[in-house]
Amino acid sequence: MSNLREESERQYLRRLDKYLGPPLRLEGAAYGAPEGWFLGPKAENEELLLELIVDAVREHCRYRRNFHPEDPDGISEAEKESPEYKYAVRTLKGYARQLIEKLQLSAPFFSMRYQSHMLWDQALPAIIGYFAAMLYNQNNVAAEASPITTLLEIEVGNDLCRMLGYVPKNGILPWGHITSCGSVANIEALWAARNIKFFPLAVCAALQEKRSPLTPAKDMMVRCLSGKSERLRDLDAWTLLNLEMDEVVALPYRIAELCGKPLGELTKAINKDTVQNIGMAEFHHRFLSRADIEPPVVFVPSTKHYSWPKGATLLGLGQNCMKSVPVDNDARMDMEQLRQRLDDCRDRCVPVIAVVAVIGSTGESAVDPLAKILGLRKRYRTRGTELYFAVHCDAAWGGYFASMLRKDEFVGRPIAKPKPDRVSLATGEPPPGQHCAPFHADLCSFREVIPDFPMNDHALEQYKSLGLADSITVDPHKAGYVPYPAGALCYRNSRMRDLISLKAPVVFHSESEPTVGIYGIEGSKPGAAAAAVWLAHRVIRPTQGGYGRILGQCMWTCTRLYCRLATMTDPRFKIVLLNKLPSERKGRGKRAVEEERRYIRKHFVHRSNAELLAFLKRSKKARKLFKELGPDQLILAYSFNYYTKPGDPDSLNADAAKMNDLNNEIFKICSITAPVADLNSKKLILTNSAFTVKDYGQPFMDEYCRRAGVKPTNGEIIFLISTTMDPWTTDIPRTPDTPEGDFLAVVEDALREAVYQGLSKVLPEAAQPK
Repeated sequence: MSNLREESERQYLRRLDKYLGPPLRLEGAAYGAPEGWFLGPKAENEELLLELIVDAVREHCRYRRNFHPEDPDGISEAEKESPEYKYAVRTLKGYARQLIEKLQLSAPFFSMRYQSHMLWDQALPAIIGYFAAMLYNQNNVAAEASPITTLLEIEVGNDLCRMLGYVPKNGILPWGHITSCGSVANIEALWAARNIKFFPLAVCAALQEKRSPLTPAKDMMVRCLSGKSERLRDLDAWTLLNLEMDEVVALPYRIAELCGKPLGELTKAINKDTVQNIGMAEFHHRFLSRADIEPPVVFVPSTKHYSWPKGATLLGLGQNCMKSVPVDNDARMDMEQLRQRLDDCRDRCVPVIAVVAVIGSTGESAVDPLAKILGLRKRYRTRGTELYFAVHCDAAWGGYFASMLRKDEFVGRPIAKPKPDRVSLATGEPPPGQHCAPFHADLCSFREVIPDFPMNDHALEQYKSLGLADSITVDPHKAGYVPYPAGALCYRNSRMRDLISLKAPVVFHSESEPTVGIYGIEGSKPGAAAAAVWLAHRVIRPTQGGYGRILGQCMWTCTRLYCRLATMTDPRFKIVLLNKLPSERKGRGKRAVEEERRYIRKHFVHRSNAELLAFLKRSKKARKLFKELGPDQLILAYSFNYYTKPGDPDSLNADAAKMNDLNNEIFKICSITAPVADLNSKKLILTNSAFTVKDYGQPFMDEYCRRAGVKPTNGEIIFLISTTMDPWTTDIPRTPDTPEGDFLAVVEDALREAVYQGLSKVLPEAAQPK
């Protein structure tokens, strides 16, 4: 230990990382089956979980005994015989049993009947990783409180960056870290974007000061959006507000190089007038008001998460700086509306801090047109227009779907495995390995083939552009199947984090850094979260063969559920889904829509997975149609309306408020908002939300109301949500209730029954159908 103490912290961490070896480098191919990655809906892997939990406890106890074994025991056998000890143990056991019994009233996330929020069962490696690390109570606020889990967090951050498309490029290194949730990650991203936007103004002021330690850098040149290099201290405020991000975050390092001093010695002088130091009010007074520059804005889609206005409030920007952009009929950001708003900001000298693209909205699973947002920013630059903004992707829900594009990795000799039966639903031929992960027939034993399903063309285009965004939020505790709390934020350029740190930035070029705690919002945070994500990634891998396979199977399930709902007919009610059928989107008329529904019901619903796959392989028409069906990801949004006279199509209710009453009743029947004594009374568990004019715009509302058969409203339209995160729903043992081996038949029946029950409340005079 004495030799280690003489080494610098960085040298020590390098040696430790090398000593720990390959397990800390998250590489290698994903190989295995989801059946071995989860406890299972009926706790089928109970013995495996118990074995791993016991191993974790046993090894932790051995670790305690082996640390200075010469030390005395703290709890003697005599003390264990005392009345006080026995009372303490008896009390512990009694209340623990009470807690365990109370927890039996929790929502059954593990069930195939649970289709509510964006969470499902936890992956076994994530459970074990969290449980094992929890015993050591590591705090990732500082390396000395988490010498192992800090390293795990760094590795996880690197792995998430690779999954999302962030790789070292042109000397720019990406960086990511774990947060408690996506909300915290979003707020941190906004924090960084705000500080970067205003940083050049503060640097310019610092360079203009006389007798400053920065004097050697006073003539520093920067590249403007026009492509010309100009002296930074000569630029006007608007030009300084519209420098490219990579140019801005490099300024401290360039100043240090020009001054010939370590950056730590110059940080105080550089940061003297930053918004980080003097606050938004004083900063605006000094730099913006005198230049007739209006307060800054951030553009978000109307499907934004509530963390965005919350972050604007916390950062002193105010909720009003969040400018919502209406969405189109697919709930994606309307690009023409965004362009008009950006042009207006350019014309009125309104700084744009960032444009946020939601990659998987929480109510509709819609993927915003990221590629077009990036293209729009590029066009402003190529036209010589001085308007620049950060692009952030809120992929808290959708980030892990990028694993469907990430090829499996092989380090050294690939693992020997049987040749998979690979089918591309796009072509019917063996895929080139771009965006369609393989399914392995010979791994399924008693199960039928579980297919992996590719993204639709729109979503695929956006995911290919992820690596060009400046920052990305991703939540392992959503589509990563990891226990809470485990969000994450990844930066395309690691230097972006320096402008939110309250300590002097230090450059580390090794894979190990002394701490992650100086970056981000949290202070203390559990090292167990990093351990959970690390072990989950180590076992499953965020590649096509790991998470890509799980989510591909879930997308297949979602499409098959969409097929059932889109063709769900009944003389008493009508269903309208947010995502139109292809014939509806193309405006082909009522007859063509009905023909398409009949085709879908006949060919896509009442078939087993194997039968449907065989049919899709034979029919090019079927493949093309199937791929176009449903949402961008795994969330289905839909509403029910009813006929006042069953069987009479002309008696469809036209009152939006009454339609809302029905959907609210269905939600009550299919939700758990408080403990339920008999959970088995819940045959299906959903959630709900509402479309409003304020958030979605009048054109969206008018179109949805038209399709539902109600008059346009200025109020709200309630819709139900089904989230399909179970990879096995369409591949279960055949039973009399599920002859196709498809649990979605049970889901459809349970939903139909819930609609009947809801109708009995809002329309009690109507007779129940036989």
